[in-house]
Amino acid sequence: MYEINTLLICLHGLMDGSTQRQLQIISEAMLTMSGRVTMLGMSRWTEKGGSYRTLQRFFNKPIPWASLNWAIAKKFLTKNGVILAGGDATTVTKSGKETFGLGKFFSSIYSRAVPGIAFQSLSLIDVVQRKSWPVLMEQIHPKEKKQATQSKEKKVSKHGRGRPKGSKNKNRKDVVLNAEMTQVQWMLRQLLTLIEGTLTVVYFVYDGAYGNNMAVQMTRQVGLHLISKLRHNSALYFIWNGEYSGKGRPRIYGEKVDYQNLPSEHRKDERTEGDIHTSIYQFSARHKKFSGSLNIVIILKKHQNGQAGSCHFILNRP
Repeated sequence: MYEINTLLICLHGLMDGSTQRQLQIISEAMLTMSGRVTMLGMSRWTEKGGSYRTLQRFFNKPIPWASLNWAIAKKFLTKNGVILAGGDATTVTKSGKETFGLGKFFSSIYSRAVPGIAFQSLSLIDVVQRKSWPVLMEQIHPKEKKQATQSKEKKVSKHGRGRPKGSKNKNRKDVVLNAEMTQVQWMLRQLLTLIEGTLTVVYFVYDGAYGNNMAVQMTRQVGLHLISKLRHNSALYFIWNGEYSGKGRPRIYGEKVDYQNLPSEHRKDERTEGDIHTSIYQFSARHKKFSGSLNIVIILKKHQNGQAGSCHFILNRP
């Protein structure tokens, strides 16, 4: 436990001495105990000064956890290296009816929605050290249940085929953020304010749940660029580089991207490991649901038996 005591020295001045001693006792108990981590369980594994009532008082205190996490992380982050901001949501199963924020959330472990509580977390990722340092965590509120509509009749379209007369093009940069992305954007602003003057973060990394235009615009509004994953069958188009025909609006979409027959000039790397041949492609492309061009990276893997699979990621451009 000597390492824990040394690590907690970084927090000197951010909390009073009594709270820091309690944090040290609780940290030691959490790392040594087995089973589910609860306040009652921790009180049974702590030594003198870690009673159940003491733990209750500790977790009722307004503690600046973001500042504490940042105080520890900045001691180990590479100052001149590449630092990314990463986010993800996690679900903890929980039964009962009295827990705050209890609802049904999707769990990747069970591959379905389960009753429990969910948390949104943001971390700083050190690319050189290949380590992640969690800084912010907020609870996700469950979605409100939609009231069942009495009428189930299908809506009859008032216009015929084609585009309605008088309709205008929508600006895809003007988006209305949902509750989840509003929360993530608020957390990103907190994170950037916290590390201001110490580190420079350019990219925000999230999983395929944020592979859409709304997430891109949400990230751009805080001055970052999004790295995420698109669907494997996304309709991408090369950027049009031909001459203007002289009539109408200039073309912006070129040929549709065929993932199994990509141009060799876009290949950046290729290697063979065992029976799998991996090719990495990078180019700029457009998607009709996104505003502006996207920096696309495609990892195409082919097996010796002829089977093929691909995954592609997006990196939003300024």
